[in-house]
Amino acid sequence: MTAFQIESEVMSEASPIPHDAWCAWHPQELARRVSCVRRPWCVVGGWALDLWHGAETRPHEDIEFTVLRAQLPLFRHALTGLRFHAVGNGEVRPLLGDEAPPADIAQVWCEDVAAGCWRADMMLEEGTLETWIYKRDPSIRRSRTDMVQVTKDGIPYLAPEAVLLFKAKYRREKDEADFARAAPMLDEDRRRWLKACIAKAYPDHGWLAAL
Repeated sequence: MTAFQIESEVMSEASPIPHDAWCAWHPQELARRVSCVRRPWCVVGGWALDLWHGAETRPHEDIEFTVLRAQLPLFRHALTGLRFHAVGNGEVRPLLGDEAPPADIAQVWCEDVAAGCWRADMMLEEGTLETWIYKRDPSIRRSRTDMVQVTKDGIPYLAPEAVLLFKAKYRREKDEADFARAAPMLDEDRRRWLKACIAKAYPDHGWLAAL
């Protein structure tokens, strides 16, 4: 039996940990773990907004970050001690060996095998080294240098207007709270871009009046 077959057999028999078993890394720990990878990545979601604010404004049950799909193997190699799972269509499925997630999967959960918990939610994006592309509408794209900012201690994060564009789809309680905190702080260019994108995707969206 090959090493790959052994690993596949062990992983197929292993009981999956609960989907809510999160003990997510802080952005600083995530940055430390992937510091050896010289390819684009950035924190997204609620943590990205808090990195922009410069303070943790609310608890975060997880941490989300994006990498270019083509660069996924580099990040998997850097994140030693983790097991990776393709997430989509209501399923969380282990990726065996060096198996790549299917093309329709854009989310990979990172399981800390020793600790028995989820550490990070890795999103796969289809952009390039130079260009950020909004996955829900590829016609919306901007320079990566415009859309990814960096904290003073070197943690890259998605620009707040892009984070809010993603959050506009769901409008969960935490999304509404994040918008209420962030919207008044957006400068005119960020506000104009966000309003145009939301108007295109959701013409009757309730955030438009506030923008």
